[in-house]
Amino acid sequence: MGTQLSKRNMKVKRLVVKVGTSSLVYPSGGLNLRVIDQLAFVLSTLCEQGREVILVSSGAIGVGLNALRLKERPKEISEQQALASIGQSKLITMFNQRFAHYNQTIGQLLLTHDVFDFPASNQHVMDTFDKLLARHVVPIVNENDSIAVDEMDHRTKFGDNDQLSAIVATHVDADLLIMLSDIEGFYDQNPLKHDDAQLIPTIHHIDDETYAVAGGKGSRYGTGGMVTKLTAAKIMLEHDSQMILASGKDPAIILDILAGKPLGTWFTPEEKGVVQNGK
Repeated sequence: MGTQLSKRNMKVKRLVVKVGTSSLVYPSGGLNLRVIDQLAFVLSTLCEQGREVILVSSGAIGVGLNALRLKERPKEISEQQALASIGQSKLITMFNQRFAHYNQTIGQLLLTHDVFDFPASNQHVMDTFDKLLARHVVPIVNENDSIAVDEMDHRTKFGDNDQLSAIVATHVDADLLIMLSDIEGFYDQNPLKHDDAQLIPTIHHIDDETYAVAGGKGSRYGTGGMVTKLTAAKIMLEHDSQMILASGKDPAIILDILAGKPLGTWFTPEEKGVVQNGK
């Protein structure tokens, strides 16, 4: 008898998918229409299967950069907010077109951190999520970059959409957060610098040593890096929940992940376990 392959236990009813700027926007600045269309197809398929799906999407500033044909992300906050305003409208228009092609309705939620900090506003946004999901609508979430700023006594910024996705996932009691990025998962060393870097398939705990392995910022269009993804994973683990970090080159990977295939890096509490050949 051959060795049996482990299969992950993916009993998922409510799912949050986070897609990064690098997956949606080419290095040249143009929208990756193939990825956007495939993402719309996959998430629409999951809704048809009876799952509840929330999409957290980056990319507004990156799309805004391309719209104004700028080669560098400006340092001024007001300039970045203006770009986000331009890019978000273009991004949601494209999502609307592609989801409509698959007969799937979407909604848009632009959030700031203080929405979750105050009980009344937190309850209102949770009610909105519940009503949208009950009507089989896919909420598309982004930080409200056009108005969010850091202040000493009134937090509005999440810092990055990796953390936003984990905060949303934990607040809506999602069964799983799938984070699609420009990397296959979490490695024991930087795979761009070391040919012998090994993908770590499963992580149960995140500590200082884990953070020490991560480092570096993302592309000029995005704000994240591996550190922010680890921070998001840590949020999920602290809430006894799960996250998978995987490549966003082909969003169809979501279907394989939900089928239990061991793709990417699975951040999971130890008690979640695995099943052998679906048993």
